[in-house]
Amino acid sequence: MAVPKRKVSKARRDKRRSNVWKLDAPALMKCPQCGDYKRPHRMCANCGYYNGKQVVKVEE
Repeated sequence: MAVPKRKVSKARRDKRRSNVWKLDAPALMKCPQCGDYKRPHRMCANCGYYNGKQVVKVEE
């Protein structure tokens, strides 16, 4: 059976238990055309606009 050879220090234990390493949620912004939330620097999935121009025609 595996047994720890040395005691794990409080600092090392607490670093492992901290929430620093968890990922953040992606940033969101409102689309200037339709007002729906989208990720920055990406085409809006709702209306198909990017940078003020229609890139993809979305069927409604």
